[in-house]
Amino acid sequence: MALDLQRFVGQVSGEPMPARDAVNQAMIRHWCDAIGDANPVYTDPAAAATSVHGGIVAPPTMLQAWTMRGLNPPPSGQGVFAELLAELDGAGYTSTVATNCEQEYMRYLRIGDQLTMTQTIDSVSDEKKTALGDGHFVTTIMTFTDQHGGVVGTQRWSILKYRPRERKPETPPRPRPAINRDNQFFWDGVSEGKLLIQRCTKCAQLRHPPGPACPNCGSLEWDTVESSGRGTVYSYVVPHYPPAPMFGEDYVVVLVELDEGVRFVSDLIDVAPGDVEIGMAVEVTFVKTDPELTLPLFKRVGT
Repeated sequence: MALDLQRFVGQVSGEPMPARDAVNQAMIRHWCDAIGDANPVYTDPAAAATSVHGGIVAPPTMLQAWTMRGLNPPPSGQGVFAELLAELDGAGYTSTVATNCEQEYMRYLRIGDQLTMTQTIDSVSDEKKTALGDGHFVTTIMTFTDQHGGVVGTQRWSILKYRPRERKPETPPRPRPAINRDNQFFWDGVSEGKLLIQRCTKCAQLRHPPGPACPNCGSLEWDTVESSGRGTVYSYVVPHYPPAPMFGEDYVVVLVELDEGVRFVSDLIDVAPGDVEIGMAVEVTFVKTDPELTLPLFKRVGT
């Protein structure tokens, strides 16, 4: 059913909203502290008295702040603007994002001014296609008057009420390995489909993970041997919490004892967690987990 949104255009959106407090020095000072505005005409009575203003004035950009409802606003009627938003919500345009704000100032506000804001619905667009989703731009004009009824400023404010696009959840990529001078050879081997094990050239002991010195004799000299990639499950764990979607559901972290005698931590794939057994024969397989990462994972021998 087509929406008749143009009937809202030109209507006052609700009751006039008076400011809860008159323009005052304390709020001006807080605003200037938060914004970092050191203009003395806003906070220094002596400097303001000698300026063209002849006294303290409020920063023009505070215009809307004086009539904002606060964290615990008093109860009020729903008004036409709320009716418009509810109709858009009912049609599926349930998300809101502010898109534009323009203010015009007629005069500076002075201490003691008591403002009232009246809001009018200026326009409602036809359905537009946006990157966020299809929706309608709603523009209102806020008119601010003082205690004498004189207009001191206006604000044109636009929002987009849109129907969110359906987004398929994206699986985050696996964490990247920390590659350094000690293990660069290992990852270079993986990229070539080889499982390289570091070997001390003094005592011939194999070691993994790679390191700069032999833990057996302390030698800094080493070379590598290519592993057969075969071994057995020495131990394993099935993580459940916290969820790690980049690894999939019910993934198995396995400690493999390679035929060469070193132990290797990786994932066991294509085996249900309930089917994993200590001593199970496994072999390495090089899997491209995403366009930029290849990992040495393990599978059951013969699968």
